[in-house]
Amino acid sequence: MDQMAIADRRQLRRKLTFWRVAAVVLLVAACFAIYRFAFSEPQQSMRPHIARVDISGLIQDDTELLERLQKIADSDNAKGLIVSISSPGGTTYGGERIFKAIRAVAEKKPVVSDVRTLAASAGYMIATAGDTIIAGDTSITGSIGVIFQYPQVGPLLDKLGVSLQEIKSSPLKAEPSPFHEPPEEAKTVIRNMVMDSYNWFVDLVADRRKLPREDVLKLADGSIFTGRQAVAVKLVDTLGGEKEIRAYFDTRKVAKDLPIVEWTAPSKRSPFSLFSVAGVAKLLGYDEFLPFSAARQLGADKLFLDGLVSVWQVGER
Repeated sequence: MDQMAIADRRQLRRKLTFWRVAAVVLLVAACFAIYRFAFSEPQQSMRPHIARVDISGLIQDDTELLERLQKIADSDNAKGLIVSISSPGGTTYGGERIFKAIRAVAEKKPVVSDVRTLAASAGYMIATAGDTIIAGDTSITGSIGVIFQYPQVGPLLDKLGVSLQEIKSSPLKAEPSPFHEPPEEAKTVIRNMVMDSYNWFVDLVADRRKLPREDVLKLADGSIFTGRQAVAVKLVDTLGGEKEIRAYFDTRKVAKDLPIVEWTAPSKRSPFSLFSVAGVAKLLGYDEFLPFSAARQLGADKLFLDGLVSVWQVGER
């Protein structure tokens, strides 16, 4: 092999070695960046800011959200909190826990409830946790109440010729049952349970909104209100958006020019979510055509809510 060929091979080896080292360095850097992006708090949280938390969809017992609210409460750099709500409600217990977590934040720093398109039922329950409630003119809110629903499949089983036999330790065990009409005693027990939670909800609204209980009872018939109507009946304090939110923080001695930082769930900040089927579909604007999206629009997710429910939904004709 001549000297020229040997020199070429050595040069090729040096190039390969360089690119291999560069590839390893880039891989390590990428892994570190992904880790910081997916699992660490936003970089902006290292300097003074106003934290924002979005609560959307059906409200349930959400441990991660509660932990995030606790971190905001403990953060010296989070000078205030905006709770942006777009929810028809959910379980009363889920709303109760989030309400208490937001009040824990409010004991240390000002909190603004930002009512977006819809904050009804348990969504409004959460909104009352803020020091002030700001809504849009046409936002939907209210629907103060509690509901307990159960299906009845007995008639269908009768048509199919299927029967269910049961032996119970007492008449009220496992009532209401989807396989037969519940006895009046069971209905009474459930009604008392619903009314107990309803009274708790009414008292909470009366306390947080500084309204006589009699006035709240007039509003707590399940009615919904636009933002303009809600201001008139004192369920909402102010109409507006970010300008009014910053103006309120200014009255609480929180600088108006502080950046607003989104405190999101770690999984929602993962860069891999962009490359999932749902992520690509959403990016292209086709997420509404996904099968599970259609089921969600039909309200199938509501079937899996546990316990008493405080949720507003448009009645089907």
